[in-house]
Amino acid sequence: MASASGLTRRRGVVTAGEDPTEEGSRVSSPVPANGKKNEDALRSGPETSYESGENGHRIAFDPRDISESAERGRQPKLTLMEEVLLMGLKDKQGYLSFWNDNISYALRGCIVIELAFRGRISMQRDSSRRRFPLADRVIEVIDDTLTGEVLLDEALKMMKSSEKMSVSSWIDLMSGETWNLMKIGYQLKQVRERLAKGLVDKGILRTEKRNFLLFDMATHPIADNGGAKDEIRRRVRNLLTNRTVVLPPSQFLPEEMDFRYIRTISMVCAAYAANVLENALATLGHEARERAFAQVDELLAEFSQWPFAKRAGGGQGIGANLGQVVQDEVAAAKDKELQLEVVAACLSVFTRLDSLL
Repeated sequence: MASASGLTRRRGVVTAGEDPTEEGSRVSSPVPANGKKNEDALRSGPETSYESGENGHRIAFDPRDISESAERGRQPKLTLMEEVLLMGLKDKQGYLSFWNDNISYALRGCIVIELAFRGRISMQRDSSRRRFPLADRVIEVIDDTLTGEVLLDEALKMMKSSEKMSVSSWIDLMSGETWNLMKIGYQLKQVRERLAKGLVDKGILRTEKRNFLLFDMATHPIADNGGAKDEIRRRVRNLLTNRTVVLPPSQFLPEEMDFRYIRTISMVCAAYAANVLENALATLGHEARERAFAQVDELLAEFSQWPFAKRAGGGQGIGANLGQVVQDEVAAAKDKELQLEVVAACLSVFTRLDSLL
């Protein structure tokens, strides 16, 4: 499958030094930006604080663990990539459609969007960037603290250690869409399988082995009685069919999380680009489903530009309040506009995929 830019999807070669055992790993805590321990750090030992416990005992703790827990409490249980993958998986069979070529590229875009939402990357602060299309603007790492999600951290390390590149360049490189052998090492390998294993670790999926006549393949059916996937489907239908969109808080969308509505819109647009959105709309009638697809077309057009286009309540009276709630989220985070610009740039890349042409 090819994007409108003419690039061809293909597998890259395995680069030297890559450790395949990291696929199912999880990072337990962030590390300092400077990984080299100097002499002072060796003399002083690990950073430790103390608090008073019962019976006058002092309890030692690492302040970094406290800050990490506070941040994770503001993040959803599932990343954007996991939500899109989960939407595409067949509930009982546990695998994606063999004919879906778009999802791999869309998942790489979701990685960039997720890093922007988590405050790790932003558009480079340069006034001259406005001369270029959104997708061609350069992004930079503004916080290299690890997130605890292995794919996000792998992408973050690459962005930190390499030259600064544009949004579309990073999505292309992580997808393996390059003929430059010097940059083939930027490709992220086995993203779908690694995301599925992460969902197994989170108790959402389970692992089985399924025979496909000529070969055996690991599959990942739903393990949590469909609770996570049902919540995603409800959120999608809420956004695309209701006149007034209200997103109730849950572990998948915490109330204290930033950009709750913009994140949900990004997830729906990414699922549309990945050709898995129809799975969340299967219970709707034909006319309602067509209206929902028309609505996501409007959302993608409005949020693939920066600043986001102002809504007039939707052409069909759907999501009449979205314009206001999105403006409120943007206004509450004036210092994060460069991060939201990255989100808009990724959505503009999604509009180029073959399925949307």
